[in-house]
Amino acid sequence: MNKLNLIYSLILFLLVAAGCTQNELFTARISDYGLKPGTGENAIPAIIKAINECKKHAHSMLLFEKGRYDFSIDTTHRRVYFESNTTNDAPKNLAILIEGCSGLTLDGGNSEFVFHGAIQPISVDQSDKITIQNVNIDWDIPLTAQAKIVESSPKNIDIEIDTKQFPYEITDGNLVFTGENWKTKPSGFMEYEVSTHRIAAGTGDEGCIRGDWSPNPAQELKPGTVRMNGKFTRTPAVGNYLILRHSKRDHAGIYIQESSHVNLENVTIYHTAGLGILSQFTRNINFRNVKVIPNSAKNRYLSGHDDGFHISNCAGKIAITDCEFGGLMDDPINVHGTSVRIIEKIDNHQLKCRFMHEQSTGMNWGHLNDTIGFIEHKSMQTISKQTVKSFKKLNPEEFVVEFTNPIPVEIVTGDALENLTWSPEVTIQNCKFQSCRARGLLLSTPRKTLIDNNEFDSSGSAILIAGDANGWYESGAVTDVTITNNIFKDGCMTSMYQFCEGIISIFPIVPEVNSLKPFHRNITIEHNTFNPFDYPVLYALSTDGLKFRNNTIRPSHHFKPFHNRKHLLTFEACLNVEVKGNQFEGEALAKDIQLEKMDAKQMNTDLK
Repeated sequence: MNKLNLIYSLILFLLVAAGCTQNELFTARISDYGLKPGTGENAIPAIIKAINECKKHAHSMLLFEKGRYDFSIDTTHRRVYFESNTTNDAPKNLAILIEGCSGLTLDGGNSEFVFHGAIQPISVDQSDKITIQNVNIDWDIPLTAQAKIVESSPKNIDIEIDTKQFPYEITDGNLVFTGENWKTKPSGFMEYEVSTHRIAAGTGDEGCIRGDWSPNPAQELKPGTVRMNGKFTRTPAVGNYLILRHSKRDHAGIYIQESSHVNLENVTIYHTAGLGILSQFTRNINFRNVKVIPNSAKNRYLSGHDDGFHISNCAGKIAITDCEFGGLMDDPINVHGTSVRIIEKIDNHQLKCRFMHEQSTGMNWGHLNDTIGFIEHKSMQTISKQTVKSFKKLNPEEFVVEFTNPIPVEIVTGDALENLTWSPEVTIQNCKFQSCRARGLLLSTPRKTLIDNNEFDSSGSAILIAGDANGWYESGAVTDVTITNNIFKDGCMTSMYQFCEGIISIFPIVPEVNSLKPFHRNITIEHNTFNPFDYPVLYALSTDGLKFRNNTIRPSHHFKPFHNRKHLLTFEACLNVEVKGNQFEGEALAKDIQLEKMDAKQMNTDLK
């Protein structure tokens, strides 16, 4: 080898060695930072030290020895976060904060992470290539309560409360749940059947307790047994369980914001006082074998106080695979953007806008070069699309957005904007949606969506495709949705909730519907099995290019029909609808199609 080649070889060796050193995995064991499982000590200080050490390395893994780790509020470990669809109490108490990190894997070793008080278990902020795996999240004293019904009559309801898990007191005749630095009164009730773990049929938004009554005054008959008096027209069944909602959604179980390439695997959230996992303005998230379910070992029927996965204003690809949901007090999955209202046209390029829902304020809604849709709020039509030049917050509720090109002249105060850049592709496969309050899956994204091989047993509609710039302000219109190979069990639509017009309900909020200008487009529902006990399987409003084909309808008779819709399929103000190749096994209540506000020529069907 000549001298020049030797120099080249030496340089190459040094470069390769440097690359290996740079990419070498740094492993931090939490025990090296003085934290052992089962001690009951607050885990937060040791984890802060370990994560700070991991930040120094391009690729790192933080390992926990299997066991129990406890987390208590540390007043020095807080952040002001504006979390979508969450009560904006600031600052938030944080437990594990992964902030400004890259290439970090947190492996809990299948441990129990047990939290105390109103604290956010895991937060991922402005980080990249983050993996959280093998973690189980729970509270000893949940921030929602449950009780067993031991007597039920038109005059009184007696409940039996596990005082260890759900401590309470009677104060001036009021039932007050007490926990670790908090006291709250119950404000909402759900009834779960002890035999099926389903929400009792015919309750939902109508309530499981009805009549002239209030949870207070209450009286204690003996320790752990409380009586509620009233004139009841509907009472829960003896032996069933009441879920008593008493806290506010002031934090999430796992919060992910302004990050990218986040992977969650083998994670179970047994409880949280707010959303299970909230992701906002994050690109590319993978959920595999993530569960938000009750802790059956503690005989719990409740899990999260609200949604399971809430995916707000995200981008890239969202993959949800082999996940499970149950015992939630709201929807298992909700994917949406956030519409904002125009309150002032400053000039030809600038608009002053406002977040309209009190639980969706303060977010960094606009970014340089984002694509924004201009929505005429009555027709819900997108008039134009523009590019963001600048975004400036004025306060948590209002901001000014500037565009590179002139604002369309037809856009006026009261109309809305949606950020089309922050809308993801979504794949949901092989998941189980057990009985939860409200619906199963809420979906509002304009990008490609696949819902494949899932099992739905939700209390209300299994799937709701909405879209709104007038009420909840959760955008936007879908353009490519495939719903295939799913099983819709007879637990679906056993109770009534908002927007539940069928097992699949396509129900955008369009104040002035124009049948020639539909809101949603290109929805295919095929090769699914439905087990309806009631009439409505599908309701669709303002949709162009809807296909319902090659599905199997296998009726159930386990519940009494109650819905006001008395048709199998209802299409309202739709275009280009196809209903073909569907099979019926057994005697269905209806095999018909109802058309409203649309031309019959828009229907192509072989259904007789």
